[in-house]
Amino acid sequence: MATPVIIEAAINGVASKDRNPNVPCTPAEIAEDALRCLAAGAAIVHNHIDEAGADGQRAAGRYLEGWRPVLAARPDAILYPTVGLGGTIEERYAHVAPLADAMRMGLVDPGSVNLGAAAEDGLPGPAEFVYVNSYADVRYEVALCAHHRLGPSIAIFEPGFLRTALAYQRAGRLPAGALVKLYFGGDHGYLGGAAGVTFGLPPTRPSLEAYLAMLDGVALPWSVAVVGGDLLASDVARLALARGGHLRVGLEDYAGSRTPTNEELVRAAVALAREAGRPVASPAEAARILALPRR
Repeated sequence: MATPVIIEAAINGVASKDRNPNVPCTPAEIAEDALRCLAAGAAIVHNHIDEAGADGQRAAGRYLEGWRPVLAARPDAILYPTVGLGGTIEERYAHVAPLADAMRMGLVDPGSVNLGAAAEDGLPGPAEFVYVNSYADVRYEVALCAHHRLGPSIAIFEPGFLRTALAYQRAGRLPAGALVKLYFGGDHGYLGGAAGVTFGLPPTRPSLEAYLAMLDGVALPWSVAVVGGDLLASDVARLALARGGHLRVGLEDYAGSRTPTNEELVRAAVALAREAGRPVASPAEAARILALPRR
């Protein structure tokens, strides 16, 4: 039987209601949206909070406001946060320890990348963000997942990110439960705005094949996403399903002419998976496929 498809819903990110009025922002909106996505077929829900600058304890409390109703209704749900703000790696990940009992997945971003948008002249900037994770930062992120028994969600913005992650895998230092997320750069980049400025590899067959060549012989589950575009309108989603990959959709990533809901994107991903002849994983099945540590 074909491996069930793990569908992740990344429900908000840095997207605002100005971009799409369906983006959930408050804890109540996040809880309602997450439950709809889980009912539609998502196994994993990822969200940001509306107080990105809060200290670790306050940020954790804000996450839990949105997560408690979800876990009360769906204790099997796999939830995980984003990285916080701060000058040090300890500050940026200070919310993880107080959240650890509520989640089974952590986060590892094994590299640095320029994220931005196009200016009026079509050139990169002035909207920009240099997302920095030094090798020392990556060690801290991996150790934090290992200490709290969290399966690492490994974001791959550029090929160098994957080479770093694979170094940990070869050394036997990658915590159990890892899921490699292959992020392809859509036309609009991560910060939205006009088309033309993005990051990483484009969502094409050669790009996916390049990543899969790097993963050849490596027993790590992987998923695909198009950040600043539409995964389900690209070739990458169908190609990934045919090659045994998983899918990440949601309004954090989506950019296009429509204003869909997260639930609509999840339902479309479910339909595409079934069209490809693959069943959709429940949260419990996703936990087994990923070999997430037991809590």
